[in-house]
Amino acid sequence: MIQRVEIDGGVVVGVDSSASSARALVVAAEEARRRNTTLHVVRAWSLRTAPRPADCPPNAVPSMDEFQQEVRADTERIVASKLGEHEGLPVEFHIVHSPSPQALLSASKGADLLVVGHRGRGGFAGLMLGSVAEQCVRHAACPVLVVRPNV
Repeated sequence: MIQRVEIDGGVVVGVDSSASSARALVVAAEEARRRNTTLHVVRAWSLRTAPRPADCPPNAVPSMDEFQQEVRADTERIVASKLGEHEGLPVEFHIVHSPSPQALLSASKGADLLVVGHRGRGGFAGLMLGSVAEQCVRHAACPVLVVRPNV
């Protein structure tokens, strides 16, 4: 399983199933187009956050590879629904079995820009920034753009 993300330039965006990350994805794609560079879509997952493979029987436990494939397919669906065909924009997927902050911070070491939503799937709605966004702002090795929701 991949646990770190290593890239060489481009715009990195953290994606999960939250509305905040969907907005960050759109903004990151705009930035990548402006910069004429690759969009790197990072999806970190754990057994707790991974979608269950639809073809897995109810009493069976999916393998790590099956979870990895399902997370990739889910991420590709999210990107397609928000960006369409993304013509002319090179997109690379990085599906990582890792905590989100570690995956995004490792990607930031080679990125030109890291884009994150202001809040992900965590449970503390009253926070100004989600814990992942806050860790990225504090520790990323490149500039970080935190995307707020449309108001």
